[in-house]
Amino acid sequence: MERKMGSMELMKTKTIVLSLALSLAAGALCFASPAMGTWKLNEAKSKIAAGMPKNITVVYAAAGDKVKVTVDGVEKDGKPTHNEWTGMFDGKDYPVTGDSSADMRAYKQIDASTLELTNKKDGKVVATGRVVISADGKTRTVTISMTDSAGKKVESTAAYDKQ
Repeated sequence: MERKMGSMELMKTKTIVLSLALSLAAGALCFASPAMGTWKLNEAKSKIAAGMPKNITVVYAAAGDKVKVTVDGVEKDGKPTHNEWTGMFDGKDYPVTGDSSADMRAYKQIDASTLELTNKKDGKVVATGRVVISADGKTRTVTISMTDSAGKKVESTAAYDKQ
């Protein structure tokens, strides 16, 4: 015996299908980002301000419906650093762990090859930056602006090669 769907059942089905389609589209947009992958610092092409830490390797990887960014580097005194952030490129704050200068980080997708980032500590913006992926997808340039411990504004530009 054939059963016909009532209007409420049909509406629920349509809503579920639409929600699933939107979720998949958002996930595909996030993971289609040219930022995904492993990036290694190219010191020869970088202009890192004196006393600023260096992020040697940065990895963008899928983490469920989010992106996980893992950063390994060295502090100005040579001590190794490691921090991790998991979130979406939606401009909202997500916790960052292992970064002594920040406890929250937000990435916002500006266009297909550009991200803006904001680091916060205790609710206060401590650094802002822009991540730009080259047209060929082989280079990533990160420009960071922040205030150093002496209260002076500093800017660094780091160039990365895709691995």
